Amino acid sequence: MNKKKQFVVWGLGRFGSSVAATLVEMGHEVLGIDNNEEVVQDMADKLTHVVLSESIDENVVRSLGIRNFDAAVIAIGDLEPSLLCCMLLKEAGLHKIVAKASNPIHGKMLKKIGATTVIFPERDMGRRVGHNLGYTNILDFVELSDNVALVELDTPPQAVGKNLIELDVRRRYGVNIVAIRHPNKETEISMDPHKPLQEKDVLVVIGTQESINQLRETL
Repeated sequence: MNKKKQFVVWGLGRFGSSVAATLVEMGHEVLGIDNNEEVVQDMADKLTHVVLSESIDENVVRSLGIRNFDAAVIAIGDLEPSLLCCMLLKEAGLHKIVAKASNPIHGKMLKKIGATTVIFPERDMGRRVGHNLGYTNILDFVELSDNVALVELDTPPQAVGKNLIELDVRRRYGVNIVAIRHPNKETEISMDPHKPLQEKDVLVVIGTQESINQLRETL
């Protein structure tokens, strides 16, 4: 069982509120902060604590005891407030700060002043949707880094009836099949390499984008 942690999420827009609510669903405690009274009221019964704060300053950080939290999520889209928030949280002693950035320059600035992880929700989701639409046999696509991706791939007709040993995708394409989702929705992680693939199996594959494309085009 995961140890219960304490998180602060500063900014409760669509992204921040989704992160905060997910953390609560996972059993963690979340302090949400926003400058919109209506948003704060809406999230009051969904998070552990919610605070209305129109300013971002040292007094707010000190009064909320934020230094005692395990990690912070900065979900503020505007440049200046997000940078100020990041700086204050870093100075307060938080070792893990995940910050949302609207563009690469914003991201570099956040990194410089203490963000441990910078994410680009709009850019990353746009790429994911583009890949999902662009490849007819790819069901889902998640970039793990600039070059490595995790994809869900329909089992090609040529692979049906063959087992993982026969396909030998690691040697032939440099990719790894990490799971197989069967038609009954059961996901198999500890896979039997001798078991033939079924027609509607979904392969969960990890590898470079180049190697995944080669696999997709060859099989």
